[in-house]
Amino acid sequence: MTLYDQISEDIKAAMKARDKVRLETLRNIKKVFIEAKTAPGANDTLADADAIKIIQKLAKQGREAAAIFSQKGREDLAEGEMAQVAVIEGYLPPQLSEAEIEIAVREIIAQTGATGMKDMGKVMGMASKHLAGRADGRAISAIVKRLLA
Repeated sequence: MTLYDQISEDIKAAMKARDKVRLETLRNIKKVFIEAKTAPGANDTLADADAIKIIQKLAKQGREAAAIFSQKGREDLAEGEMAQVAVIEGYLPPQLSEAEIEIAVREIIAQTGATGMKDMGKVMGMASKHLAGRADGRAISAIVKRLLA
């Protein structure tokens, strides 16, 4: 079952359970999925890898919105955003720890023969592709900078 199909099934379950937060969040995810499927050149398909990227983007946007709401003293809105982020993150693969990311980055540095900051682009390209969906780009970048410095 594709991620798109899973979201559709979970929408039905959320409606039956009368879970408003989950239902609203899943409908938003499905809306973005449909927009991606109908975009020019998409051929009315959405691969799971692309769906995961979309879900990661939505989770990041939700966390950023919650942070802004918290800064402005609107904890009620921040809590609502974080509740939606929790639902969204349930569809993401488990995230790697910092130590696991560092091990993977060290292997990539060894494979590429990178020696300094001038090789950061090469290492980041491989690391981003290798760790896609399992690690945040900022965390990868920070570790690559630290190891190449």
